[in-house]
This record gives sequence, C-alpha cells and structure tokens, in this order.
Amino acid sequence: MSISRYNLNFITDEDLFSHVQSIVQQYSCSIDLKHFNKNIIDPIKLTFDKIIYSKNISELVDAEVIRQMDKSNNNTIGYFHQNIFNYLGGSQWVVPKQGFDVINLKQKIYVEMKNKHNTMNSSSSQKTYLRMATQLQREPDAVCMLVEVIAKKSQNIPWEIMVDGEKFISEGIRRVSIDKFYHLVTGEVDAFKQLCMVLPKVIQDVVNINHNIHLTNSVNSELMGISGDTLTGLYLLAFHHYEGFNDFSLDKLKL
Repeated sequence: MSISRYNLNFITDEDLFSHVQSIVQQYSCSIDLKHFNKNIIDPIKLTFDKIIYSKNISELVDAEVIRQMDKSNNNTIGYFHQNIFNYLGGSQWVVPKQGFDVINLKQKIYVEMKNKHNTMNSSSSQKTYLRMATQLQREPDAVCMLVEVIAKKSQNIPWEIMVDGEKFISEGIRRVSIDKFYHLVTGEVDAFKQLCMVLPKVIQDVVNINHNIHLTNSVNSELMGISGDTLTGLYLLAFHHYEGFNDFSLDKLKL
C-alpha cells in the first residue's frame, strides 16, 4: 500500500507513517480482569458511586476500564512526543535510551519533555531543575529545556523555580512550549501546527491497514463468571482472603 502524501518538509512521509504506526500498535485496546486488577479496585467506593450517582455497576466498571486504559495511553503519547525527534532536525538530535529525553550534543541542548505543564509536583519540579543545574555545572555553555506539549502559552523563557524557599532562575535553564521547540529543531515557525493538521490523516491511514485494531473488554463478563453478578465479583476479587468472604453473597449488601 502506498503512503499518502503528507507534505511536511521536516519529516518524510515514510518516517511519519512509521512513527505513528508504532504508537497505534502500542495503544491500549484490550483489557481483561487480570490486567484490570493489577491495582486492586476498591468495591466499597464503587458501591457508593453506584447508589449516589444511580449508576449501573457494569457502567462504573467500564468507566474504570477506560480510566486505566487512558493512563496507559497517556504514557504512549509521551513516547510519541519524545521519539518523533528521532526523525526531526537531522542526525544532530538524538533520543537517548536513558538520561535526558532529547539531546543535541553539537549545540549542547538537553531536553526534558512533559505532556502537560501541570504534571509535575513541587518535588519532581525541583528534582528536574537541580538535575539541569548539575548539567550546567558540567557544561556552563549548555542549555537545558523543560519542553511542555500542553503549556499555558507559547514561550521560550528562563525557568523560574522555588527550591527550599529560595528563588532560582538561569538563562541556561528554560521553559519551552512544544511549538517553540519544533521551531528550534526544524527551522519552521509553525512546524508543530503543520504536524497537528496532518496527524488525523496519518492515524487514519495506519488504522486502515491494521484491521485487527478494535477495543476488547472482558472485565464485566469475567466478574460475572466469579459469582453470577458484577458487584459480588468485585467484592470477592478484593476481599476473598478476608474472614467471612468465602460464602459472600450479594443479598448481604441489601441493594
């Protein structure tokens, strides 16, 4: 199958298609009870949710399934944002296996990438900032960047931070929105916008040739198989090792 023309000057059609295909293949599209229960679900909370919000328990389980898959897929999207720089800006830009997310050794640029501006708490922000400051001690003429995909605004500014009540700011440690970073890497002011405009077509092209991509969710049916109803299954799943739950039945919940 020939790949559609995406007409981006800064990445080839083949590289863009290949990168998007790798993301689609990683995307979480199926879940079973074993995966669902890796972090034990609290059936008591779901019982409150069921009654207070007048929800069907199966709907609540499906919502939890979507939440778990969404968390996994957010990590996959982080991979998309980072690893596309394997294809942008020529051989100078590298995505290392460990350490900084993206680096340019020739220009001495070291990048940490975050999906959203508010995903780091104070502790992780300080840790990231101090790591960048350490890099500047090694290479005083380097530039370290916190690149945010979802930033508050388009920017490339010194990153100002409070550490133990003291304000730190350095021209060499910067807070950069993804559009500004794409401009730096590709030389095109609106490169990120161009990518966003063509991305739906690329994803659709990938999906069109991967016919086995579909959502499968066996959690509710597997819970029903435990005891005959979903809520009892949830209680037995969480508390089966507790006293009294070996003969647990839904009747004792009086719902």
